[in-house]
Amino acid sequence: MNSTIAAIVLAAGASRRLGQPKQLLKLGAETLLERALRLSIEAGATPVFALLGAQQQRILQSIPMRDAIPVINERWEDGISTSIQSGLDALDKAAPSAAGALILTCDQPRLTVDHLGALMKAFAAHGEPVIVASAYAGVLGVPAAFPRIVFAHLRALTGDKGARALLVKPPCRLIEVPFSGGEVDIDEPADVSQLE
Repeated sequence: MNSTIAAIVLAAGASRRLGQPKQLLKLGAETLLERALRLSIEAGATPVFALLGAQQQRILQSIPMRDAIPVINERWEDGISTSIQSGLDALDKAAPSAAGALILTCDQPRLTVDHLGALMKAFAAHGEPVIVASAYAGVLGVPAAFPRIVFAHLRALTGDKGARALLVKPPCRLIEVPFSGGEVDIDEPADVSQLE
């Protein structure tokens, strides 16, 4: 089975609760979005897509995309499902032979290249299509790798329903990979202290 996997980094939201674009918050010398893109590339995902929407011009001017491909989701206000769909459209054009998509967000500061690598290794290790999801705080979530055969299920998501809906009732075999600290994300001003 072809084990090439593309990465779709979801970064189109307006960060309304936070009050500033989380994509541009710094963790060390990097913005959160730069870091998510770099980790995806270092883990071996190819190609890597940055899904942008709100503040797209500011983000594009602030963040060097280097080896990532920016994708503008004009429908970002309709919810995260539209960013997943835009990412899959870009993947189908740029990498029609990719075996699957690694879907992640840019606001999990405990994410490591080792964790992304473990997800991709588990994805490639099986002869049949599998979903490989991160397990943290008693739930399954992103980052998660989805085989091409479930893309139709991802495309059927609506509104602000993300990929987690497929992890609750997976359409194929699901494998869990523990992600220590995966529950830490940046949504509200109080969360910014997690970046220190």
